[in-house]
Amino acid sequence: MTTPPEARAAAERELCGLVNGLAQRISEHVRRRAVPLGLTAAQATALREMTGPMTMRELAERMSCEPSNATFVVDRLERQGLVERRAHPTDRRARHLVLTGEGSALRERLLELLARDSPLAALTPAQQHTLQKLLERTATAPPAG
Repeated sequence: MTTPPEARAAAERELCGLVNGLAQRISEHVRRRAVPLGLTAAQATALREMTGPMTMRELAERMSCEPSNATFVVDRLERQGLVERRAHPTDRRARHLVLTGEGSALRERLLELLARDSPLAALTPAQQHTLQKLLERTATAPPAG
């Protein structure tokens, strides 16, 4: 037996609301943890995503924003002495973003703060893994025809 279109629409609307609500809670959590460190939410997101040297394009992808927006954020982080732009080791046209010693220390502090009372902390590691796999599946699924 198939689900009526109205019921499918209602279920999807509810699920979208839950996903949006979680995204908003995570954004608010990042903002609250960033402010005491003298960072904006965007700067905190950039630092969180900088797991090693990367290009601006890579960082922008991780931040889910346009490279021009990431450039604005990195410019501020660079002025604060947290990030440096260095020559890319294999592409002379590109620059690598690298955390300074101060940037690495602040990133570690930020990660500690983000781990406290995270909206995802209500889930066990196994549940978080399941949620991640489900979200990855929806992100890569072809559109329904």
